[in-house]
Amino acid sequence: MIKVLLADDHSIVREGLRKVLEDSNEIKVIAEASDGEEAFDQAMKNKPDAAVIDISMPGMDGLEVMSRMNAYCPEIPVLILTMHEEDQYVIRAIEAGAMGYLTKQSAPEELVAAVKKIYSGGRYLTEKASEALALRVIRGDQSKSLTESLSMRELQVLRKLALGSTNREIAISYNISVKTVDTYRSRLLKKLNLRNNAELSRFAIQNKLVEL
Repeated sequence: MIKVLLADDHSIVREGLRKVLEDSNEIKVIAEASDGEEAFDQAMKNKPDAAVIDISMPGMDGLEVMSRMNAYCPEIPVLILTMHEEDQYVIRAIEAGAMGYLTKQSAPEELVAAVKKIYSGGRYLTEKASEALALRVIRGDQSKSLTESLSMRELQVLRKLALGSTNREIAISYNISVKTVDTYRSRLLKKLNLRNNAELSRFAIQNKLVEL
């Protein structure tokens, strides 16, 4: 029986995912989390065989959770299960250490297959995700989009600002100073050639960096 941690901020989604996984009779969900901080805590406490984590969650997002897990419990393979189909998320997730990437539009049996694959030490990528990685290898850094040129922290700050968080709230979420957040904001405005938070929000929405 594969013991799994399930992290998604929507309880109805978690309930559905749990049913899909446990109906296979090969997987048992031993812990759930509704935000990033809880996901990391549950991973450290329960040491599951695998983790299924959404990218968009309150507090730490899924990519940040993976970064912490890689530092403290790298033996737990992570499958990213998300609404995001954009290439930039696929690439960032794999770079952050994800062993699998699946969208929520995938068939239930694909989720079970993905969990079993990463548990056995393999990788599980959708056809679209595989194509995104292949194109990056073929084209190299020249293929990077404007959003892909942002650092992980810059992307996280951008998403928080786009969702209306204040500099102080962002600082608390990532345990950094307000001054540091302001530095990231200024850097984002310069890199993206934007003028204010409203334009940052519009950019994030247009590039599907946030879910509204």
